[in-house]
Amino acid sequence: MSGQSAISIPDLEALIREGVPLVGGFGVTVEELVAGRVRMRMPYKDDFVRPGGTVTGPAMFGLADVALYGAVLSLIGRVELAVTTSMTINFLRRPAPAGITAEARILKCGKRLAYGEVLVFSDDSAEPVAHATGTYSIPPHDPVSLAVSGYRDSEEG
Repeated sequence: MSGQSAISIPDLEALIREGVPLVGGFGVTVEELVAGRVRMRMPYKDDFVRPGGTVTGPAMFGLADVALYGAVLSLIGRVELAVTTSMTINFLRRPAPAGITAEARILKCGKRLAYGEVLVFSDDSAEPVAHATGTYSIPPHDPVSLAVSGYRDSEEG
């Protein structure tokens, strides 16, 4: 999947800050955005460390969820009411107290549902610290002109 995103980086970052204020307050930034893929970074904050000196799972989950949201919107545009219907995360290794990066990609995007995966990395390791998969529900919206990963308006056939 490659091509121009249906939402810009500044618009996506503003939507995260304003529409998802909990995660928006984490300081999440978008590093890369193309159709069907996004890479986001969450800086290290002392608030994200749990006993044992590791980044807390809820912070990583929040980043993974908003990254998948961004990947969905990269295909359909600013459809704010696209929502998570299910998400599963597996924590693979203990991340150090450091910044975290999430790389999300859409595996299938239909008219009403999108399914994707997210790899979460700690700044101190090239190996993923978590892997998430999720489904987003896409509400009725104006058709988009971008057809990527099987996404098509019903009138296009």
